[in-house]
Amino acid sequence: MNYKTEEALGILQEECAEVIVEVSKIRRFGLETAHYKSDMNHTHRAMLEMEIGDVLALVDILLEQGILDQDRLDLYKQQKKDKLKLWSKIYE
Repeated sequence: MNYKTEEALGILQEECAEVIVEVSKIRRFGLETAHYKSDMNHTHRAMLEMEIGDVLALVDILLEQGILDQDRLDLYKQQKKDKLKLWSKIYE
C-alpha cells in the first residue's frame, strides 16, 4: 500500500470516529440543539452533515485511488437497504 492510500485510510478512520461522536451527541442532546463546541452556533445536525461530508470526501479519494469500486459500493449499499427493510423499522 502506498503512502497516499495509507494516509487516506488513516484520515477516513479519524473521520468515522468523529461521526460516531456526533451521533452520540445527537442522541444525548438532540438534533437541533447548539453544538457543544461550536463558536458559530452550528446545530448538531449541521455538524453531523459536516462530518459525514468529510467521510464522503475520503470515499471519493479512495475511489480516485482505485482502492474502492463504485459499482461494488452501490451493490453493497443496496444490499444493506434490503436487509434494513427486513430487519429494522426504518422503512415502516
